Amino acid sequence: MDNGFSFQRTYAVARKEFLHIIRDPATLFFALFIPVLELFMLGYAIDTNVRFISLVVLNQCRTEESKRMIRMFENSTSFRVTHEVLTDEEMNRLIVSGKARVGLKIPEDFSRQIEAGRSAQILVLVDASESTVGNVALNVSNALSLQESLRNVPNLQSLLIESRPRMLFNPDTRSANFFIPGLMVVMCQMMAIMLSANAIVREKEKGTLEQLFMTPVKASELIFGKLLPYLVLTFIEFAAILFFMWSIFQVPIHGHVITLLLFTLPFTCSFLGLGLYISTRVDTREAAGQMAMGTMMPSIFLSGYVFPLDSMPTFFWYVAQIFPTTWMIDVARGIILRGAGWSELWIHAVILWAMGLASFLLAAMKFRKRLS
Repeated sequence: MDNGFSFQRTYAVARKEFLHIIRDPATLFFALFIPVLELFMLGYAIDTNVRFISLVVLNQCRTEESKRMIRMFENSTSFRVTHEVLTDEEMNRLIVSGKARVGLKIPEDFSRQIEAGRSAQILVLVDASESTVGNVALNVSNALSLQESLRNVPNLQSLLIESRPRMLFNPDTRSANFFIPGLMVVMCQMMAIMLSANAIVREKEKGTLEQLFMTPVKASELIFGKLLPYLVLTFIEFAAILFFMWSIFQVPIHGHVITLLLFTLPFTCSFLGLGLYISTRVDTREAAGQMAMGTMMPSIFLSGYVFPLDSMPTFFWYVAQIFPTTWMIDVARGIILRGAGWSELWIHAVILWAMGLASFLLAAMKFRKRLS
């Protein structure tokens, strides 16, 4: 008996393993193509330099000086004017709803104060629920005010134009206030998709799926019976993180918790449906885990959880809108930090329900087709 190391036998085993990989296109796809896709997607989409912050303008002065001040904000790549309003209520509503991150208010006496040589003040309302955006908006607005003051009076002894910033929703710019509401959503997504992706695959591996088909249980009953426990577990996890966020990390909740939980239902259903779809495509839990991770990474990085959406290229901004995580993170931060309600977030509810129902129905149809 030959106990020595044989390169021939090693080659035979390696060749057999290569053949298994080639014959399993799903594993080959997620092993080779997904990392390259994520490299290009995240490399082009993620920009740590905060730019094009959405700005709402309330110009009560309507003079050339006030318009020049607004153009300075526009011409700096840090801001993008998305709305012009006529009242304080409209400006506040846009900021609370998340449609604008910064509000610029130029008072009626702005030009008169400059002509009289007195300090003219502008009000800058900054949504500090995204701490990175808030800090950049604060620094840039102060710099623009100083620049305009120097332009009017080069040797000034006091600021001719004075920026009065007001940090809203997270005045201390605490990182926990920004990250934990998003973390709740990410953990909810991760739990829903991983558990549901393994639900049917586990039955396949154990060989018990065929036994279930022999029982009077219908396909729809099997689907709902399998996914209902994971829906309950995901809700429990979400509620637990919410409680610890409030009690231990001292993140204030300005909106209604019930509203937040109602939004969580369609969001969770969308990823339970995606997990169910994954389970119909693979036969092992390892492959299910690979596919789940492949879908999770882009939705986390492109959702605004870490990097602001406003700084992304236009193409990737639109790509981000197809992820339920993008909408749910905005909902969580809106309700928890900005105190937003149904009037500000109703479009989020419509989109999340549409995504949740579509994902669940398509996955259920695919599963029934595989059964037939």
